[in-house]
Amino acid sequence: MTRRRMAPEERRAQLIGIGARLFAERPYHEVQMDEVGAAAGVTRGLVYRYFPSKRDLFAAVYRQAADGLLDATGPAGDATAAGQWIVAGLDAHFDYFAANATTVLSANCDLAGDPVIQSIIGEETAILHRRLLDALDPAGPERDVAAVALLAWLSFVRVSSIEWLRHGRITRDDLRSLCLRTLSGALSSTNPADPADPAGHAGRAEPADPATSAAPATAADSRATDSRRSAGARASALDQEAHFAL
Repeated sequence: MTRRRMAPEERRAQLIGIGARLFAERPYHEVQMDEVGAAAGVTRGLVYRYFPSKRDLFAAVYRQAADGLLDATGPAGDATAAGQWIVAGLDAHFDYFAANATTVLSANCDLAGDPVIQSIIGEETAILHRRLLDALDPAGPERDVAAVALLAWLSFVRVSSIEWLRHGRITRDDLRSLCLRTLSGALSSTNPADPADPAGHAGRAEPADPATSAAPATAADSRATDSRRSAGARASALDQEAHFAL
């Protein structure tokens, strides 16, 4: 076997590239380290020097893909374009999922219980979660509610995308619209008004003394009101994005 000498980082990158191709072509359990070495023109022993197990090679492939997706989408930047940024981010993820369905399914199904793979998914989710919060910028008490809602939404997107890849019961456009509308609903939920009671009367106590009910609004009250209005505006904008995305 003729081996071309490479610097360690170059060799590692080569092996990850070969692994990415093989894992995209076939299920995880069908890929063998022997063929990784053969494709690189090196022995299996050398492959194991860089990656002690097939799981380690797969983890390197998946981490590189996750980092690439995060780099491709990037932070939102201008908060006024948050809706467009979210749509672009969904499309980037759907593009990767569609092009690398076998790899994505291996990570989320075959290796669903693997702590290393799950830590990569968790790190990616944490970065996306922070970017979403920064882009949508909820303020006051609504920020904590929005943080929970956005974290749940990211899990929803991942599970829905896996379902789309595995069974294909809905189209990609249906999936994107579903994700956007679900996010809109999640953001609307940061407004404490009950959708069944748009005037907000449910659970409201009547003041015992009219004289005490005329206290001027505090700065905190004004900020909370502004935040609720902003949440409603963001939800409405996302509804429009969902229509335009179809």
